[in-house]
Amino acid sequence: MTDELFSPLALRSGQVLGNRTAKAAMEENLAGGGQLPGKELLTLYRRWAAGGTGLLITGNVMVHAEALTGPAGVVLDEASPLAPFAEWARAGKSGGGKLWMQLNHPGRQIQADMPGVVWGPSAKGVELGRHSSRFGRPLAMTPEQIEATVTRFATTAARAEQAGFDGVEVHAAHGYLLSQFLSPLVNTRTDRWGGSLENRARMLLDIVRAVRAAVSPSFAVAVKINSADFQRGGFDADDARQVIAMLEPLGVDLVELSGGSYESPAMTGRPADARTQAREAYFLDLAKDLAGTSPLPLMLTGGITRRETARKVLDSGVALIGMGTALAVTPDLPARWREGREADRQLRPVTWSDKALASSASMALVRHQLRRLGRGSNPRPGTHPARALLTEQVRRRKALRRYRAWLPTAGDTAPAGRPA
Repeated sequence: MTDELFSPLALRSGQVLGNRTAKAAMEENLAGGGQLPGKELLTLYRRWAAGGTGLLITGNVMVHAEALTGPAGVVLDEASPLAPFAEWARAGKSGGGKLWMQLNHPGRQIQADMPGVVWGPSAKGVELGRHSSRFGRPLAMTPEQIEATVTRFATTAARAEQAGFDGVEVHAAHGYLLSQFLSPLVNTRTDRWGGSLENRARMLLDIVRAVRAAVSPSFAVAVKINSADFQRGGFDADDARQVIAMLEPLGVDLVELSGGSYESPAMTGRPADARTQAREAYFLDLAKDLAGTSPLPLMLTGGITRRETARKVLDSGVALIGMGTALAVTPDLPARWREGREADRQLRPVTWSDKALASSASMALVRHQLRRLGRGSNPRPGTHPARALLTEQVRRRKALRRYRAWLPTAGDTAPAGRPA
């Protein structure tokens, strides 16, 4: 098992990952002024780079300055200075591993107090019961907005390569914009971007083609999709199988499998569909099924914390082990595994009955650890989730004021799609 876990993985672009462990994307919310990577982010990635992971994938970088998952999100567009991103690339590659940038557009998953735009495939808002009002009401994207968004992804990918990153990952999971287009529950369009799975996948496929054309052949291009949305009637494992087959001819190196959305936060271990809930490797059963037919190497993310679990994932036919929370708590976990050791602590579980609130608190707990690492401190996994959530709300208010002040200087500021 140890030999397999620490064996190299050659990708079709010619890029070789040093071992089978990857730091999966986690939203750091650590942008500095101008929505650029700052000192804390560089310190955090140097810490991970020294931890023995073969691949680091950044938290989602926004391709559209007016559409952020949170006010402290990093933006890389045609107007962004490249020097801070070049520093980020050097920090993330300082341990000898590869560094990929995750590219994202949140679509309708934008909180109502954010300036900018709230777009979706259709004018269907996020449904979270009493929490639904936290999110803006989306406008259905026009064909022109869809095409402009395709161009934005390609522009950001090209600039990431210029800054020194080794690859990009297009985020089409977790209920963000491209996942929304894939979902038959969210995408009710009747034009060429709606209806059949081929139409619902059109925007993702166009983006992948545009990205692949904008970067060099040796630059890695990956895609993250849901193995399932965990909502009845939503995107499911058979859809995922077909989308993977559609991606294969487009020069994709790797497909990462995760699951869920804000409405069914399976990625935090709290899916709305209780049949899928597990302590570790939340999506292993689905991934094992998909790996049997996938023409592309797969990476599995979701709840992997122990070496034994990693072994089971590799034995299932998955090529790469993705870890998020585990590396927020134990940033050198791959190095420990190489030495035959395990993590000596776990993140405090959030067991609140309100699943939406519990998901928010779980993510706040993870980001609390990332901030500590970014300050040069050690994680504190025993922090109470209520404290982490309250601290994050205070930080968010400050970041929101800064983002509001910056956005009017960032270019196009048309307010289409904002709540009335």
